[in-house]
Amino acid sequence: MDPHETLTLKPGMPLRGITRVPGDKSISHRSILLGALGDGATQVRGWLAAGDTEATLAAVQQLGIQIDRHDTHTLTVHGGQLRPADAPLDFVNAGTGIRLAAGIMAGQKFDSVLDGSYQLRRRPMKRITEPLQDMGADISSEEGKCPLSVRPAQLKGIEHNLKIASAQVKSAILLAGLFADGDTVVVQPGPARDHTERMLASMGAQVTVDGNTVTLTPGATLQPMDLTVPGDFSSAAFLMVAGLLVPDSDLTIQGVNLNDTRTGLVDALLAMGADIDVVETGLEAGEPVGDIRVRYCELHGTTIGGDLVVRMIDEFPILMVAALSASGETIVRDAKELRVKETDRIAVMATELRKLGANIEEREDGFRIVGPQTLMGSVVDGHDDHRIAMSMAVAGLVADEMTVVTDAKCANDSFPGFAETLMELGGGLLPEGQG
Repeated sequence: MDPHETLTLKPGMPLRGITRVPGDKSISHRSILLGALGDGATQVRGWLAAGDTEATLAAVQQLGIQIDRHDTHTLTVHGGQLRPADAPLDFVNAGTGIRLAAGIMAGQKFDSVLDGSYQLRRRPMKRITEPLQDMGADISSEEGKCPLSVRPAQLKGIEHNLKIASAQVKSAILLAGLFADGDTVVVQPGPARDHTERMLASMGAQVTVDGNTVTLTPGATLQPMDLTVPGDFSSAAFLMVAGLLVPDSDLTIQGVNLNDTRTGLVDALLAMGADIDVVETGLEAGEPVGDIRVRYCELHGTTIGGDLVVRMIDEFPILMVAALSASGETIVRDAKELRVKETDRIAVMATELRKLGANIEEREDGFRIVGPQTLMGSVVDGHDDHRIAMSMAVAGLVADEMTVVTDAKCANDSFPGFAETLMELGGGLLPEGQG
């Protein structure tokens, strides 16, 4: 497939029907990494076969772990002893993969190097290397970026106070704690994704959670898992906003992960007057799962900051699109973390939306938008960032003229089949080369 694959959006076509989204990316990463540490065979169904997760899978295979692919989304991970890799572990664009794996590799009895793409090499790594070094890890980086070089060292448990509520940093510390002497305690300044704690507990690890304090006591043998990965809320977010913004839309997304550390966008959209119904239907992999129905409606502006930001950190690019259609002022603050994602998502989204005629006030830790604004079709760039590409596609659905999103293949990093799903729901997506 052409790496510069484009999406061409024709506005005005309502999205209707019932659909599902691919498996949760965060849980898919963890099912491979933690499954590799389990004492036996972990069975995984509904696994997300996407660019980032495939990179983590390949890295774990480099470490000598056998992974059977029964079909695209069904795996058996044969946990056991990790072995030295014969080359650097290549995590491509997977920030979650490399940061969590760093915690695991810090506790191994052999050297390793963790690396990735040019894009991944731009992302900050001191946030994990410094607490790991406090635990005694022999880990070094290139000016606070990857590649990361790890050598054997005896780890000790520590109490670490997170500067920001980060699931990746918390997880790296907890996973290193599996190989440390003594308890490892992580104190969070606010809520962050808790998939690692849930999965470790389901494997028999001694994990206790008291408010925002997580304690891991090493020594327990990790048991293999048998899990079905729920649908990724972050993927559902693009369809949700499209359904709210495109006139006459009415769609339901089934089997979505409703972990409340992930669903901040629902709260933000409800505060904007969104017509959303959420129905919990059960548990999968220890995570609450349910259906989300959205119907077209008029939105109004709101102010977003504080703990809510952490619960929707991946959804701000698509929230920016929603804010452009909302009447009044939308202000986002406390979201400086957006500037060190796959791209500087505040700056990149503002740049691309301005190509459609948007007026956006960038701020150091967020943005201000006054709407509603009329968007005009144009050619925009996905910037090799899956959330940027999909957000710009949704913007194209509500623009006045046709919109072309270039460099859109990166949507496959988290949502393989995004374009096909839009078309199945009736969205105005033209086959490549038409329009």
